Amino acid sequence: MERATTISPSLSQNYLLCPSRAFTTRLHSFSTTRSLSPSSSSSIKVQHSSSSVSSCSINGGTSLTRCNAVLSNSSSSSTEVADIDWDNIGFGLKPTDYMYVMKCNLNGEFSEGELQRFGNIEVSPSAGVLNYGQGLFEGMKAYRKQDGKNILLFRPQENATRMRNGAERMCMPAPSVDQFVQAVKATVLANKRWVPPAGKGSLYIRPLLMGTGAVLGLAPAPEYTFLVYVSPVGNYFKEGVAPINLIVESEFHRATPGGTGGVKTIGNYAAVLKAQSIAKSKGYSDVLYLDCVYKRYLEEVSSCNIFIVKDNVISTPEIKGTILPGITRKSIIDVARTQGFKVEERDVTVDELLDADEVFCTGTAVVVSPVGSITHKGKRVSYGEGSFGPVSEKLYTVLTSLQMGLSEDNMNWTVNLS
Repeated sequence: MERATTISPSLSQNYLLCPSRAFTTRLHSFSTTRSLSPSSSSSIKVQHSSSSVSSCSINGGTSLTRCNAVLSNSSSSSTEVADIDWDNIGFGLKPTDYMYVMKCNLNGEFSEGELQRFGNIEVSPSAGVLNYGQGLFEGMKAYRKQDGKNILLFRPQENATRMRNGAERMCMPAPSVDQFVQAVKATVLANKRWVPPAGKGSLYIRPLLMGTGAVLGLAPAPEYTFLVYVSPVGNYFKEGVAPINLIVESEFHRATPGGTGGVKTIGNYAAVLKAQSIAKSKGYSDVLYLDCVYKRYLEEVSSCNIFIVKDNVISTPEIKGTILPGITRKSIIDVARTQGFKVEERDVTVDELLDADEVFCTGTAVVVSPVGSITHKGKRVSYGEGSFGPVSEKLYTVLTSLQMGLSEDNMNWTVNLS
């Protein structure tokens, strides 16, 4: 049985719905139709099924409901793009139109997710995320194709899986992969005018999972909020795709064995701010961290993974619990192997780094960033001629062409929103 309720008269179908052709994505057995406005012929359906069980569990609790958005549109929708200077957007927050919010209790029972106007949120001063750092986030991008209408997501299921793995480590319930992906889709479509024109950047997508319930003693929060917001971005480093300059940090450490370095929890990033600030004050782009035990093996840069190239062999530190399993890292490894390169995931020493032919970083924000120099204990080693090396340039071209829809996706990594 269906029922209709108005969620927000201010929601515009131009921003909220898929363009030009009706479509629906069935997610559950019965539906709730929420009208966008009293006069609108478009709607969002949020469907629930008591027979659909998600595998979100914590402390023995298991979710018995799933919530997903079904988008439909019976009228033609505008493909307008926001009127901003797309050539100079940089990498910073630009408030957009909508965010997606979904609540969850400790047992993993999620409420209906909904789109809300982007803005501040209210949480208790004793929220778990504020007092005990119980929070995770993800980073991903959407690209507008050259036709100006279609929008591509890149491997969103991987981000969903990584959040679920992190949530298990942080004693948090998490949305199912399907819930996560549908929330991301809904948020991107609601903010589609903020997706930069082809070749001008991307729409950065930030899913958050936070312990927002009040808790005083050290314990998992009683309530959680899953939230997705977006912002159009350009290049992460001010150098753009020009080589960056890194300094090796041997005193401060990003992660320890047995800790949370291998999950995308918020505290991991606060821990790097001190060393990063010192490095930037000295003119470096960022910091490369070493293992905390032997202080000779590479781990990662503040917010991206590291690769070296020697004699056409690509090597990157092995994932062993202290290094974030980057999705761009994983994709570059797969792309490199399809291009005929040998790729090794193993311990990589500082000495090997300083003797490398090429060095580059990977991450959602940077995609692939060439490293122009490494400074270690006062010794500076330079790479290349002020641009990409041949290996990193090839990998960058192949991956970005796939992400932007410029080449055929033989890997089945992209999700088309049309």
